[in-house]
Amino acid sequence: MKLRVLYHGHCFDGVASAAVFTRFYLSRINQDARVEYTSLLHRPGALFDDGMFDGDENAIVDFKYSTSPRLTWWFDHHQSAFLTSEDEAHFRRDHSGKKFLDATRKSCTEFIADVARSRFAFEDAELDPLVHWAHIIDGALYESPAQCVELAAPALQLMQVIESDPDDNFIEQIVRDLVNRPLDAVAAGDEVQRRFRPILERHRETLKVIRRKASYANGVVQFDLVEEGIEGFNKFIPYYLYPQTTYSVALTRGPYRTKISVGSNPWAPRPRTHNIATICERYGGGGHAVVGAVSFAPDEVEKGREAMREVVQELSSGYD
Repeated sequence: MKLRVLYHGHCFDGVASAAVFTRFYLSRINQDARVEYTSLLHRPGALFDDGMFDGDENAIVDFKYSTSPRLTWWFDHHQSAFLTSEDEAHFRRDHSGKKFLDATRKSCTEFIADVARSRFAFEDAELDPLVHWAHIIDGALYESPAQCVELAAPALQLMQVIESDPDDNFIEQIVRDLVNRPLDAVAAGDEVQRRFRPILERHRETLKVIRRKASYANGVVQFDLVEEGIEGFNKFIPYYLYPQTTYSVALTRGPYRTKISVGSNPWAPRPRTHNIATICERYGGGGHAVVGAVSFAPDEVEKGREAMREVVQELSSGYD
């Protein structure tokens, strides 16, 4: 019997969600299941095809809903959980007791753990550190910008590898390792640390580039990294460099998409007043009230820049 788990790829919460769901499933549903994984990425156009759901049971965690009749399990915590109103209506009609949404949750990992405990009597203390760190990382509940930019904690080093290493097979191996081993043991593993060292060097270089490129005005720090070829960055660098900002807006480009990343500063002296997910949804993106993103095609850089200018203008409005 095969279980297919589709998860938000290159995301700590997505990876942790896949691991916690797998441990729950093997413990409470079918201990003999063979588990296969598929990494999912937000991008323009269709996110799913029926061929993805090739298991005897199929689960999506920390990612948008699919109406596929082959989808068995679903967990998400995003405000923008549905591609269309029809998708949402399809979910509301489901009475399987295996599809769950709670947009108030800081992390999908924590949500899965709570549902598994309350609905299926599953609890495993070895998973507590993983649930704890997913809550901190996805909820942006760090002690300070320095904690998440200086990357001293092993869990944050693992986060950087998950977010930055392009090797999907290795990220899948991290999921499998987290199913079977404690978080700190996985984070301290030789291969994780070998991959982390060059990521740390790039992170330090990216910090220098953002320091040079970013500009701040009216509660918003913005920067465009397309020409520098930087596809990803630590989302807390803007608040490390500009502690006075409320919002950050950045443009990047990779092989599969041009991306606007929009965030809010958890330590801002002036509180957030905009719902970022709602803003991003207007451009086909989404996320949470405090953080979100919009994806365009890789060749739509100018379209992305125009949308970025509009987002910055909206977030800056009313600032005095």
